[in-house]
Amino acid sequence: MPLPLVVVPGMLCDASLWAEVAFPEGHDVHHVALTRPDIGVLADDVLDAVAGPFVLVGLSLGAIVGFEALRRAPERVAGLCVMATNAAGPNAEQRFAWEELDELIAVGRFADVVERTLPDMFPDRRPTPAGAERYRRMAQAVGPTAGRVQLAAQATRRDAFTALRSARCPSVVLSGSRDALCPPAFHHAIAEALPHARLRELPDAGHLVPWQRPDAVSAALRDVVTAAAAAPAP
Repeated sequence: MPLPLVVVPGMLCDASLWAEVAFPEGHDVHHVALTRPDIGVLADDVLDAVAGPFVLVGLSLGAIVGFEALRRAPERVAGLCVMATNAAGPNAEQRFAWEELDELIAVGRFADVVERTLPDMFPDRRPTPAGAERYRRMAQAVGPTAGRVQLAAQATRRDAFTALRSARCPSVVLSGSRDALCPPAFHHAIAEALPHARLRELPDAGHLVPWQRPDAVSAALRDVVTAAAAAPAP
């Protein structure tokens, strides 16, 4: 049986993030929404999405949830494709920023939060008008309640490098060369920690890699499922 894919988006993103990505034919695809305020519980949602081994695909916060799933059940993660992310634990500056965003949502200013986060989604923080409008529509579809839940989950993150060093699955790490939020250095560190990883830096891509380079994401997924199918069982 072909391995299923469990796909997890980033903060203020939904399954439309992957609309232009060509998932490998013959593989079931399961999208997991970020609707719980704790990384560990979200990791359990990922593990509960399918029975048996699977290929995990995650962007940004979704990849961080994937790292926790890998920590909890490494034998279940047969392949890993992560992008636009950070495996380090949160710092004080990040925690302050998340608290500030949460306070804005709490007083009804979700639209302001969307505008604050919008530039970081695009290469060099310079969105096109069409890209900006698409992001606004997606973030509004996710909504303020889920936004607050996701901010709470961010605060429960922890350093994932120990789990990455113990991984035995084939992995691809994708980095946008112009990602201002999660720059290439973050991805070099992730790829160095994963024993069986390939790092691909994508020219002209920012944070929303599946929008900006769907071809590269599609190719990475094909490579991961092929390598995972050929790998010995744990």
